[in-house]
Amino acid sequence: QVQLVESGGGLVQAGGSLRLSCGVSGSTSRINTMGWYRQAPGNQRELVAIVARTGTTNYVDSVKGRFTISRNNAKNTVYLQMNGLKPEDTAVYYCYANVFFTDYWGQGTQVTVSS
Repeated sequence: QVQLVESGGGLVQAGGSLRLSCGVSGSTSRINTMGWYRQAPGNQRELVAIVARTGTTNYVDSVKGRFTISRNNAKNTVYLQMNGLKPEDTAVYYCYANVFFTDYWGQGTQVTVSS
């Protein structure tokens, strides 16, 4: 059984920073892509950033230059450093991991950016 546990969300003023972390536990023999998605009220869940096992990254255009995704394969952990936060970044952020070709999700962590 694979579990993803996120931490690091919260309330921050516009222009501020937050760092999200997500640890993967359980059967983690082969973690492929890891990443972060987000869902704002009334919106569909959208991809924020992903990182391959090799370290290759991809970002949604709206966060490029502000967010940085990274991973520690030895610790089965993925991070999202969010700088220059904007009110439109407010959402529930979900950790994602593909483990042995099966998708898993965390429970979500709220990020709220006040103007």
